[in-house]
Amino acid sequence: MSSAFINKYKEYIIEQYVNEKKSTYEIAQDLKTYPNKIRRALNTLGVDLRDKSSAQTVAIESGRHEHPTRGKKRTEAEKVAISNGMANYWENMEEDERKRRSELSKQQWAEMSEEDKANLRKLAAEAVRKASKEGSKIEKFIYEGLTRLGYDVIFHKRGLIANQNLEVDLFVPSINTAIEIDGPAHFLPIWGEESLNRHIRSDAQKAGLLMNRGFVILRVKNIIRNLSQKNMRETLAAIIVELKKIEKKFPPATKRLIEIET
Repeated sequence: MSSAFINKYKEYIIEQYVNEKKSTYEIAQDLKTYPNKIRRALNTLGVDLRDKSSAQTVAIESGRHEHPTRGKKRTEAEKVAISNGMANYWENMEEDERKRRSELSKQQWAEMSEEDKANLRKLAAEAVRKASKEGSKIEKFIYEGLTRLGYDVIFHKRGLIANQNLEVDLFVPSINTAIEIDGPAHFLPIWGEESLNRHIRSDAQKAGLLMNRGFVILRVKNIIRNLSQKNMRETLAAIIVELKKIEKKFPPATKRLIEIET
């Protein structure tokens, strides 16, 4: 951990985490870095990290930040323009943004031990083989959990967009929400930078297509090597929190990409 980074941002990190109740993920987005770096900085600064349960409670109680234009009426033309602009951003991501995401992923990958890297490659290969036939373990767990709660969920839904060979992992039609479970190959250079960039580009284009047609994308970043029942329960709980928010108030066009990190 760079002492220069901590010295430069320590007051901001503590203020945002302790007083503003932001998550490490949100702070990382603000500082254009990655959550693990923020967690290590907090540890170095002697700040007690919230456990999963506490973090979820804080998120529920504090809610998301209000959009600066909330409460202002927009014309239909303005709404279409905002929606199209956001969708075009995801469909045609700028090269510098792709590069920024790639650099963050490379940093996270570089800090892993060789043993962790080897384990991730092995698990990723096994997961791809299995998921292509029957869906991943976490996909099935979330599907079953949401179904038990009364949600109508479609597993590996195709045909959301005409003339597009596009499939989403899970789809909740009552709230027009697609749930995507992304393994580490989507955000870490497990198979090299070229493969990672293809994943980033493909994910961005897919999100743009869906958002442009009014869908919400709930993207789950699965970074845990060996998912336990506890991990999957916590992921399911986080998804339920977001689904309830969507049920309560369908998000505006600029808020229809939601990311959860396991």
